[in-house]
Amino acid sequence: MKRIFKIFAVVVIMTTLSVQSAMAGNDERRGTAGCSELLINPWTRSTGWGGVNISSVRGLDAMFNNVAGLAFVNNIEVSYANTMLYGGKNGLSSGATINTFGLGVRIFESGVLGVYVMSLGFGDIPVTTYDSPDPGVNGTFSPSYMNINVAYAHSFTNTIHGGVVFKLATETTADVSGSGFAIDAGIQYVTGENDELKFGLSLKNWGPAMSFGGPGHSLTMINDAGNSFTVESRAAEMELPTCLNIGLSYDFLFEKWDQRLTIAAAFTSNAFLRDNYTLGLEYALLNLVQLRCGYVFQPGLWTDAATARNGICAGASVDVPLHKKDSDSKTGLSIDYSYQSASPLRGTHSIGASFRF
Repeated sequence: MKRIFKIFAVVVIMTTLSVQSAMAGNDERRGTAGCSELLINPWTRSTGWGGVNISSVRGLDAMFNNVAGLAFVNNIEVSYANTMLYGGKNGLSSGATINTFGLGVRIFESGVLGVYVMSLGFGDIPVTTYDSPDPGVNGTFSPSYMNINVAYAHSFTNTIHGGVVFKLATETTADVSGSGFAIDAGIQYVTGENDELKFGLSLKNWGPAMSFGGPGHSLTMINDAGNSFTVESRAAEMELPTCLNIGLSYDFLFEKWDQRLTIAAAFTSNAFLRDNYTLGLEYALLNLVQLRCGYVFQPGLWTDAATARNGICAGASVDVPLHKKDSDSKTGLSIDYSYQSASPLRGTHSIGASFRF
């Protein structure tokens, strides 16, 4: 098993080094990547403090931030999250909404298999053309994005955990579609007398370039002789939004009322955006209530922000145990809420629920 971990660690490190030259927050490449929805965290718990929990994320949320945390699923975990992106229907005329469903199952003593599907819809958008620019005359169209993720995480020892995610992203409209394939990999290291110190590293969205195709890329015209002919344009390829995440956290534990205060920091090196720096706090009481907040910062935030996903974020969770007090079962229900500022757009609200048994 140690040999397997060494091989896995070497692969992750070599892959990280191979893309390091692209990890410079390059402004010249901003906006040239495809499948930008792969950078949107759909899970409510982790967005409550800006996704800073690279090192401490647990359960299905880990399949986005750092898949190594999926290894902490007890037996079975089912989660759902609904996100009103940038204010949802009140923030955008199209009403952008994300729905996410996930399932995690322990299949081996040290291994967990996870699956989640994220669907991003924009509502009905009016069709306008060169000859008919007025909205509402030509009907509407409804683009949709979908990400399908299959993950496996393994606990190599009590302190070292790792995992990998295979993901398929599709983007479709009525006459144009595109798809991309990517791989995530992550490692978490836990140490300390009470596992209070944690370190995490994850590489996300590593894969081949994607392109669009479909009848929307063709145009039928009529020449002066009255003959019709069709011209088809070839779409350029786009790289995927590869990024490298590094996180560190420390738990301050207090025996009275089972209190915990976690301080976390994370750095995200983006290949096609500016780099992000995140700080976050999470407070837990009686293993029932968690309050969290965070701040996502990037160079030029106050003068020339490169993305709306920055600034203050906050969230809360309530865990309801569904087992007897003296039972060894960990069956429980969790209700989560988060808010993320998105200047100059309206903030993003998310609500989710998880059932564990």
